[in-house]
Amino acid sequence: MPLLIIAGLQKTSLIDFPGMVSCVVFLTGCNFRCPYCHNPDLALGRYPMRLSPAALIDLIGQRRALLDGIVISGGEPTLWPQLPELFIQFRQLGFAVKLDTNGSRPEMVTALIRDRLVDYIAMDLKSAPEDYGPPWAPEGAGGAVQQSIDAVMSSGVDYEFRATCAPGFVDAARIEAMAMAIRGARRFILQKFNPTTVLDPEYGRSAAADNGQITALAQLAAPFVQSCTIRSAEQ
Repeated sequence: MPLLIIAGLQKTSLIDFPGMVSCVVFLTGCNFRCPYCHNPDLALGRYPMRLSPAALIDLIGQRRALLDGIVISGGEPTLWPQLPELFIQFRQLGFAVKLDTNGSRPEMVTALIRDRLVDYIAMDLKSAPEDYGPPWAPEGAGGAVQQSIDAVMSSGVDYEFRATCAPGFVDAARIEAMAMAIRGARRFILQKFNPTTVLDPEYGRSAAADNGQITALAQLAAPFVQSCTIRSAEQ
């Protein structure tokens, strides 16, 4: 089993965990290769920084009075078998915990929910479930993502689904299919595509949807979910 090393840390955030002052912890590595990914180093398994879990726990323990919650992001955190143990340590310090995930590891998502280790789940939807696959996702990823969707929506844990309106991934037909896949969801958040830092520089030259186009996509999705809102860019 590879040694878990923290690859990035944002000590304070007011926007990543709704209603919470949080610390954002980044784990490296991802099983997707979305060309618009805005954390390319983490997607490729690199380490912009290196911090041991013990050092992390010590650091956030010192900041306990300043923080309400911890966000675990990536990369794709659910690829790490040690993730539940890390969540347990956060719990022991009294923090609420949020998971950012692509939903490709439903068994890990389900285990965190079952063991009551997670308080909020933000799940990224990349495209319509039937469009998941090579070259950017593994075969069968769409089915795994649907399993995670079902687990999250039936969990009783607070959650949001979000989609980046990236060219070739999200359009009118796909947004309707995505909304159908999460029919009845509490929150569906559409994000603007930010071309400034992406995994594939050539893809970064793609034309981003404008405000009017994203508003139209939100209007298509809105009848299927309880709330559909627009966020300015990937967070």
